[in-house]
Amino acid sequence: MSTIKFHQDLKVFQKSIEFAMIIFELTKSFPKEELYSLTDQIRRSSRSVSANISEAWGKRKYEKSFVAKLTDSEGEARETQTWLLYAWKCNYINEEQFIKLNKQYNQIIGMLVNMMSQSQSWCTFSSINKEEK
Repeated sequence: MSTIKFHQDLKVFQKSIEFAMIIFELTKSFPKEELYSLTDQIRRSSRSVSANISEAWGKRKYEKSFVAKLTDSEGEARETQTWLLYAWKCNYINEEQFIKLNKQYNQIIGMLVNMMSQSQSWCTFSSINKEEK
């Protein structure tokens, strides 16, 4: 297992960026009347997943802060799932797109929950980090 030095190295961060970009592309076709409601909301929540992961990584010196930011990220992922459900129910995306993205966000949520349950190991700085000083 390679050492993770930056938040960009985390698979959960990479996936959250990837899926937020998929949502961005999908929302380009949403109706104009949804611009300041559904379109804006789903873009914000999907982007917030990765932003909160970045903040969590920066706060891992303090385990409670690390877990709090990962919890925020999980909440944003779940919010994104809710907006995806609305997009499907409003016929802005099809059922296949909804199911696929919903599953992908479930994967992200699972990864975040695993990180939170193992927070102590994520917040322990190894001798490699000490050597970098």
